[in-house]
Amino acid sequence: MGAEGVEVARPTRERAAIGEDGRSRDRTRPVLPDPLPMSVVDAHCHLDIADGEDGAWLSPAEAIKLAASVGVTRIVQVGCDLPGSAWAVEAATQYPNLIAGVSLHPNEAPKLKAAGELDSALAEIERLAQSSPKVRVIGETGLDYFRTGEDGRDAQHESFAAHIEMAKRLDKTLMIHDRDAHDDILKILDREGVPDRLVMHCFSGDTEFARECVNRGAFLSFAGVITFKNANSLRNALAVTPLDRVLVETDAPYLTPSPHRGQPNASYLIPHTVRKMAGTLNISVAELCEALNKNADRAFGGTW
Repeated sequence: MGAEGVEVARPTRERAAIGEDGRSRDRTRPVLPDPLPMSVVDAHCHLDIADGEDGAWLSPAEAIKLAASVGVTRIVQVGCDLPGSAWAVEAATQYPNLIAGVSLHPNEAPKLKAAGELDSALAEIERLAQSSPKVRVIGETGLDYFRTGEDGRDAQHESFAAHIEMAKRLDKTLMIHDRDAHDDILKILDREGVPDRLVMHCFSGDTEFARECVNRGAFLSFAGVITFKNANSLRNALAVTPLDRVLVETDAPYLTPSPHRGQPNASYLIPHTVRKMAGTLNISVAELCEALNKNADRAFGGTW
C-alpha cells in the first residue's frame, strides 16, 4: 500500500492473453528466483498493465515487495500515454521506491496527430513532467517502424523531436524506444542534440549500433530478451558495451526472461537477466550488480 494505505488506482488496461503467434499464453506467475547478492534497479517497468491468470493485476505494493525480496529495490515506472503518464506520476509520488517517466509512445503519435491532438498531448506531458520531483524521465519516446507504417512516420519524428527538446530544457533523462528504426533514431538525435542523460530502453541493436549509442553518451538497458537462445547478436552487443554504460530492465509485464518466457513478467524476475548478463560479460554477479546500481544513479539523475 502507499503512504496513506490506499492502493493507486490504475488505468483500465491488460496485456493480451493471446500471444502474437495466436497461441494462448501461460499466465501463471513464475516462482521467485534466488536473490541477488546486491541491490539493482529495474530501469523500465509498466506496473499499470495487468497480466496474470484472469487478468489479475499485481499491485504496486505487491510488485515492489516481491522485487525487494530478491534484491530489486528501485523501479522506474514508465508511462506511454496520457492516462499512463498521470498514473506513473501518482505512483512515484506515493511509493518511495519508484521514479516516473512520462511520454507519448511513438505508436501513439500518429493517432494523436490524425485527431489534431498531438500538440495538446505534448503540452500535457510537459505539465506532468514538471508536476513532481519524482518525474526523472521523458520517455519512452522514439520510433517504432514495426507497428506503424510509413504514413505514420512523420508524426513519430515530430513527437520524438519534441520529447528530445523537452528532456533537454527540463533537464530530464531521455528514454528511447527503438524498434526497427536504428538509423533514424541516430539521425534525429544528432539533428536535435543529445540530452545530458540518455537511455536506450530494451536495447535491440548489434555491436555497431551499441558503439554508436555509447559514442553519443547513452546508457544501454538490457531486458529479458538477452536470455533468449536466439539472442546471440544482442549478447555480442552487451559484450562491447562499457560496464559503466549498462543497465538492466524488465519492460514488465512484457519480455519475460528465460526460463519463464511467455509468462507474466515482473521486477522480481530481473535476477535471471542479471545472471545471464554477468555470464556474458565474464564477471561476477556481485560486480555487475554494483555497476548496475551506480549506473542507474548516473542515468536517472541521482539516487532515490
